[in-house]
Amino acid sequence: MPSSSLSTRRNQSRSQSRNRRHQVVCSDCGKTTTVPFRPTQERPVYCRPCFRNVRDQSSTEKRPAVSGHPVPTSSTRDRIAVSGVFGGMPLSDPTKAAISRMNISEPTPIQDKSIPHLLDGRDLVGQARTGSGKTLAFAVPMVEKCDPSMKKVQGLVLVPTRELAIQVAEVTKALAWNHRLRVTLLYGGRSQKPEFDALKRGTHIVVGTPGRTLDHLRQGTLDLRSVRFLVLDEADEMLDRGFAQDVEAIIGYTPSERQTALLSSTMPAWVAKTARKHLRNPAKVSVDAELQAPPTVHHMVYTIERSQKIGALRTLLNEREDSPVIVFGRTKRGVRKLARQLDTLGYPVGALQGNLSQNARERVMADFRSGESPILVATNVAARGIDVEGVGQVINYDLPDSEILFTHRVGRTGRMGRAGEAITFITPDEEKKWGQLERSLDIRFKREAWKDAMR
Repeated sequence: MPSSSLSTRRNQSRSQSRNRRHQVVCSDCGKTTTVPFRPTQERPVYCRPCFRNVRDQSSTEKRPAVSGHPVPTSSTRDRIAVSGVFGGMPLSDPTKAAISRMNISEPTPIQDKSIPHLLDGRDLVGQARTGSGKTLAFAVPMVEKCDPSMKKVQGLVLVPTRELAIQVAEVTKALAWNHRLRVTLLYGGRSQKPEFDALKRGTHIVVGTPGRTLDHLRQGTLDLRSVRFLVLDEADEMLDRGFAQDVEAIIGYTPSERQTALLSSTMPAWVAKTARKHLRNPAKVSVDAELQAPPTVHHMVYTIERSQKIGALRTLLNEREDSPVIVFGRTKRGVRKLARQLDTLGYPVGALQGNLSQNARERVMADFRSGESPILVATNVAARGIDVEGVGQVINYDLPDSEILFTHRVGRTGRMGRAGEAITFITPDEEKKWGQLERSLDIRFKREAWKDAMR
């Protein structure tokens, strides 16, 4: 009997292993999908429609010409498809083809102003609102400048969070594939062995969080002596006191003649002062610098008693449309408690906070992106850089501690010109904090009492 039970468990384990799917970004169209195998650095992955297209194109290329008319090659098709992509920029066809597969043809303002400077080899300080396309602004020139024949790390992107590292790496891989460039992702909360193996095989671009990147440098598994392109993404947080020491140490491992770019959605004066230490005569690009929140976001601010908050939140969630919603709490404990309450009440909810393992965090984000759990309760860990398409509403259940965090929270919605809605609750004990936030943002938001709004 025990033997039979063990056999059953083994069969169940094999079945679960076979059914497990891994979240990836399609190498062709750039959209998030899942595959039933563990992806590797060397193997491109596709969503189902793109896989069919690639398979059909492959079989077409193997067919002989008909009636003396040659079948167009993939390179010919690429040249036709990319002729109108990022017009006026001296980009290679492989890069334009990758951008075209993302269904992008025109650069956003931050891309239009930043890419030419970076292609010319200048250092850059770039500021633009969240959701404006900063990742492509540095990733495009970076892949253009890397040499696939040189099996050394030539590009390094440092980011403040694991989730942002994953997102930036996915976009960079979509660009790098056409150039036969390898991209390696380094972040904590998981085994280092896959990272060791990828670095040992040779990689051209590293995207990482400061802590894990520094671990590899100190262990001698990462060599940055050939880096020619360094990016600090979300620079205000990267150079903040919590990251400054690690970032400074990592920069010390790179050549002084490298090219450096700092990009962020906010650019306080002290960041620029610190950045001068690492940049040489940088080009300065600012897009919507005076805007502290995306202009396509409609704000609603409600004064409310603390005891009314959960009921008010339920009212908002009951009235939500099909688009995803992010609810921001202030503490890990508060987020866990709120998510449990909503789950008990029957809402399809996930919780994202710092104490989760990396696998658990990735599962939560995968469920949120797929729509299985369209409500995400999160601490500020989700406020930076997490780009989930179509977030319709952000709810500040608890006030953030700074105007920068407010900007990044609200920036999860209204991205790339889409409309969004930001709702903020203010309890009587938060009146002073809210006044400070408004003064720092230099914006006066219209507000009303929740009880009056519900009449």
